[in-house]
Amino acid sequence: MALRFALMIDPLAADETTPDLSTTFTAVDPAAPALTVGELSTQRGDGIFESIGVVGGHPQEVEAHLERLVHSARLCDLPEPNVAQWRAAVAVAASECGDGEGVVKLILSRGVEHGPTPTAWATAATAGDFTDARTQGIRVVTLDRGYAIDAPARAPWLLLGAKTLSYAVNMAALREAHRRDADDAVFLSSDGFVLEAPTASLILQRGDTFVTPAPNGGILHGTTQLSLFEHLASRGFETAYETIPVDDLRRADAAWLVSSVRLAAPIRQLDGVALNVDAAFTASLNDYLLSPRD
Repeated sequence: MALRFALMIDPLAADETTPDLSTTFTAVDPAAPALTVGELSTQRGDGIFESIGVVGGHPQEVEAHLERLVHSARLCDLPEPNVAQWRAAVAVAASECGDGEGVVKLILSRGVEHGPTPTAWATAATAGDFTDARTQGIRVVTLDRGYAIDAPARAPWLLLGAKTLSYAVNMAALREAHRRDADDAVFLSSDGFVLEAPTASLILQRGDTFVTPAPNGGILHGTTQLSLFEHLASRGFETAYETIPVDDLRRADAAWLVSSVRLAAPIRQLDGVALNVDAAFTASLNDYLLSPRD
């Protein structure tokens, strides 16, 4: 992704108002230094983020992303974001994405160690070309996440349901997938249940029913998955949240990894075994995801 724009945000309290929100953020050179060496986002990954897909200058599912930003902040004991301020920042950043597909990233960090306030910024970038993943499908391997399905309830300090900046494990999982001659991975709980991908949600098809793992297993509730479930329901399909054993994934009629930027990528191979890909149906899902969505 090519970074096009950056905006430093002076975070307002959640209930704070100001006549002109544009005075609370400043455009900066995306190639110039902007953070101090004491910044905890870089020292410890101590912060949260959201990636918002942009199509033709229109940011997709903004409210759902902002709701999840607030949820992640609460889980991480960060100051609650001022939603109006972040919404205004998204609009400014999205306008810099150009006419094609782009991505706006929102970052809220705990700030400088012993500092008085958090650090916040937004960036705008041109999205990569995901045509092959959307049309040809992706090869996926399953990887043990190392936690039982009930770990989030027993150990909430693991922050498994928050979208944190601590993505070293996620990136390591992708590198392991590549070492296994695959494009992506799906995490499994240590007791054999399907969770999510390192940067995407999982949807399975069983006949006319579409299923995703229940978010009570420390799964990040995907904004794209939520939007697709609404779309599928409008087309007359059943949707469900379930605790899914890995064998159910292997027996699925079809499966997709879905995310805000890559959109719907059908899984064509799971652990070396071919899965069915319905190219026409997948194209209809991506047509919907590329349409303006608020």
